[in-house]
Amino acid sequence: MVIEKKRPARKCIGCGEMKEKISLLRIVRTKDSIVFIDPTGKKAGRGAYICKDVKCFDAAKKGHRIERAFETKIANEVYDQLREQLMSGMN
Repeated sequence: MVIEKKRPARKCIGCGEMKEKISLLRIVRTKDSIVFIDPTGKKAGRGAYICKDVKCFDAAKKGHRIERAFETKIANEVYDQLREQLMSGMN
């Protein structure tokens, strides 16, 4: 009898779907209010998860869901950097 390990799931802040944590990207806000994509998924700080899809990112930005998740205002330059990181990671 093989016992399968339970895989953690997280909700994408873009589309709202529950997916396996490993298939999502983690966005982190540090104590210094620096927001960035965490490719390792282990950096210290408050995290939010998003699909590796630009459509989900755009939906999260439009609905201010990233700002709501981190309880802070995010500058457009930071959004541009996050979008660029997301797109470069998809290649």
